[in-house]
Amino acid sequence: MDRHPHSEKEKKYLIDAIDAFNRKLLIIAPDYTILACNNVAMEGHTESIIGRPCYDIILGGGDGPCANCPAKEVLKTGNASLRYDHCYDLAVSPDMLCLYSYPVHRDGEVDALVMLDFDLQALKNIEERRLRSNGFLRNLIHSAVDGVIASDLTGKIIIFNEAASQMTGYTVKEALNDITIRDVYVGDGAREVMRMLLSHEHGGEGKLISYHIDGKNKNGDVVPISLNASVVYENGNKVATIGFFHDRRDEIRMQKELEKTQVQLLQAEKMASMGKMAAGVAHQLNNPLSGIILFTKLVMEEYGLPEDARKDLERVLDDAKRAKDIVKELLEFARQTSHDMKPQNINEIISRTVFLLENQSIFHNIDIRKHLDERVPMIFGDAQQLSHVFMNIILNAADALSGRGQLTIQTSLSADNKTVCVEISDTGHGIPADVIPHIFEPFYTTKEQGKGTGLGLSIVYGIVESHGGRIRAESETGCGTTFFMEFPAAKSGNGGGQIG
Repeated sequence: MDRHPHSEKEKKYLIDAIDAFNRKLLIIAPDYTILACNNVAMEGHTESIIGRPCYDIILGGGDGPCANCPAKEVLKTGNASLRYDHCYDLAVSPDMLCLYSYPVHRDGEVDALVMLDFDLQALKNIEERRLRSNGFLRNLIHSAVDGVIASDLTGKIIIFNEAASQMTGYTVKEALNDITIRDVYVGDGAREVMRMLLSHEHGGEGKLISYHIDGKNKNGDVVPISLNASVVYENGNKVATIGFFHDRRDEIRMQKELEKTQVQLLQAEKMASMGKMAAGVAHQLNNPLSGIILFTKLVMEEYGLPEDARKDLERVLDDAKRAKDIVKELLEFARQTSHDMKPQNINEIISRTVFLLENQSIFHNIDIRKHLDERVPMIFGDAQQLSHVFMNIILNAADALSGRGQLTIQTSLSADNKTVCVEISDTGHGIPADVIPHIFEPFYTTKEQGKGTGLGLSIVYGIVESHGGRIRAESETGCGTTFFMEFPAAKSGNGGGQIG
């Protein structure tokens, strides 16, 4: 539908408005000849510029249009063109007009072009503010403590900050050029995240809040992540996704340390209670044992007894003395609940522990062999805690042997004389290869329900570490298990000795 022609009054208003416009305005033909202009464009010219080439006016003479003339782009595309970003370095007059141009169409063809100038300094200031704003946003993204990764809908990464680089091991350049968003997730994680983003279940459509998922780094190692993500829209269309990746490894490590500490505190309380109970039992047993030993000796000394009777009383006396020695060990155990850290003879601790255990019924058909090197130096530690370590491992070995087999305990000194080594081996059923990595984890157990808490070896691990030592296990199903422990030698004190 054709527009209604302007009245003469309307045309006058339009012309007055153009002349009142305080920027220069030219209307040029496709051959760059000036067809009309406003009063501001005429300022500074003594003669009319109508009919002259625009570049002759702008450049003060020339054979053709400006190098970056927007009119060229208009004639080529038929669309408006803004070329201010190419004008700052041109050695041309500051009153140049070739900054913005748009077409005037007639019968579907470009009949003329409008040329407008702008305040170059104002445009430059706008551009500088834009660059500063972009620079601030870029610094904000790269300074974030969490990884920031954005990708387009094909998976190509378009934003990748320094925290993301540290988390994944990829450089920013590698991320932008060599990998896709799928490479930072385990398995089909990228598709899972997109599926969650498109649902309403995790923060609303287009949003994903505090979602736990496994990522992976450049080496293929799993990185547990807490992810906040969203879909980026432009004109109502999905164009990209952006995610904020929080590395949970430190958080999980701290949580495990806290759990381990809680377990150790519970165990310390339990051991303190056991110590008090052991002390009470020991004191109650001491008096009757002393009476048995005393009166057995009196009978043997004051009465003429047949040889068989004397041998029977000697057996009673030996067993009573052995029971008294066990009571002595229980009292020693009870006194150690204060966790007294000092130089300790590890051979003596092992020997006392074996002495307390070897006469229990579970060990009757187990051949216990001790190879305790007398040259090993003292180690700095707590006797009760160390005894608990050896007792736990020995009891586990007895359980694995099912009451029959061989248990070997060996101590030695490392080649550099700085480490005391302890090996406890059994010939039991062994531990499966997939179980070995988990045996020191709290609450992990392969025993039947009600027969194990999964705390024993985790506590052992904590005690060894608290003594500056290391512990590991090697096993082969059907061939037994060996626990290897290393403790730093004390700086002073020599000689381990062997008891029992």
